[in-house]
Amino acid sequence: MMGSRNGVVGILIGAALVTVFLVPANGSAQQDVFRVDPCSISNILYTTELAALINCAASGYAPDQYKVGLLYAYGITLPENNAEAARWFQMAAEQGHPAAQHNLGLMYADSDGVPEDDVEAVRWYRLAAEQGYVPAQGNLGVMYDNGHGVPEDDVEAVRLYRLAAEQRFGPAQYNLGVMYNHGNGVLEDDAEAVRWYRLAAAQGFAAAQYNLGVMYDHGDDVPEDDAEAVRWYQLSAAQGFAAAQYNLGVMYDHGTGVPEDDAEALRWYRLAAEQEYVIAQFALGMMYSQGVGVPKDEAEAVRWYQLAAEQGDALAQSNLGVILAQRWYSYHVRLLDAHGDVLAQANFGLVEQDLVFAYKWFTLAEAQGSETAQTNKGVIEQWLTREHIAEAQRLSQEWVDTHPPQGGGEPSETIRLPGR
Repeated sequence: MMGSRNGVVGILIGAALVTVFLVPANGSAQQDVFRVDPCSISNILYTTELAALINCAASGYAPDQYKVGLLYAYGITLPENNAEAARWFQMAAEQGHPAAQHNLGLMYADSDGVPEDDVEAVRWYRLAAEQGYVPAQGNLGVMYDNGHGVPEDDVEAVRLYRLAAEQRFGPAQYNLGVMYNHGNGVLEDDAEAVRWYRLAAAQGFAAAQYNLGVMYDHGDDVPEDDAEAVRWYQLSAAQGFAAAQYNLGVMYDHGTGVPEDDAEALRWYRLAAEQEYVIAQFALGMMYSQGVGVPKDEAEAVRWYQLAAEQGDALAQSNLGVILAQRWYSYHVRLLDAHGDVLAQANFGLVEQDLVFAYKWFTLAEAQGSETAQTNKGVIEQWLTREHIAEAQRLSQEWVDTHPPQGGGEPSETIRLPGR
């Protein structure tokens, strides 16, 4: 399967090919079906479907060229090879095969087997869309929505999404809902957003189920209903949708729509955190830091805070700084001040580095507007030398240089609705 930019509408459409066997009437040993090759004027007989398929494809028969492309794309019967898949799709696409045109567009959009080229992706999507191929209509809408290969045009994106959505294409129904939700290319209309989300959700589309949960959670043009929000979050979370897993964790954490259950909250936070969902990583760090739903474990708290902090989460950066600073202070007071022994002095340099890293994380969180981090940074300055501060500043600048800021609003194929 090859994903498009939204990871869903880019699913390759096509059935896997298998060898067909004929069972004799007596139920004894099977024998191969012989197929007369429709592409050969000599009516050559082939003992396997694959041999006949490849011969037809090589003879220029577009449907079989497309099928050979699928076999290479999926690694079914033939070894997985995106370059070969693209080559066969191209041959079929040039003969006007809409599914091959769409899949070739996917490959150019995602640099699978061909160099990434959004303009080429748009060209092939358009050719397939003009033949009424529904996934291509949806993906062409995505390109206009995001300005990839064409000037950004929300109105055109809405038109294309609607074409596909009215043909019951779940991803397009979802994206159309997002456009109504945010007033992109249409007047903002939460009722229309809910309608399209519901249609996509009924088809099992996880992102739509999640967004529908958010609408009930917040009471956006539907009655606020925590139990209904939980129901939609559960359906989405069961499919592995990280945002829904996190929000479901929040509901269990606070006893909203479900009985309060720290163990369940922890379970859902963990599932989302393991998918690198940053706010879930932070929440999991909090659970371990406070010993909620799990034994208190500073090392685990640091691990999850660190993962979230590296993704730029200011709260995690600040809390990580607090743990590191407290660890230094605890060592200083309990060992150095109390005993001053040689071993404590020898190990002090190792623990002292915690304070340097705490200063680094406070600096990064402060840059994102955290007043708490700014205050904490001021508190620990008294324990650091000028050289330590310079090192912490160097580390924070190094982090900034290797973590470029994220872009503005998320493209429509992602959630684009805040969780709790």
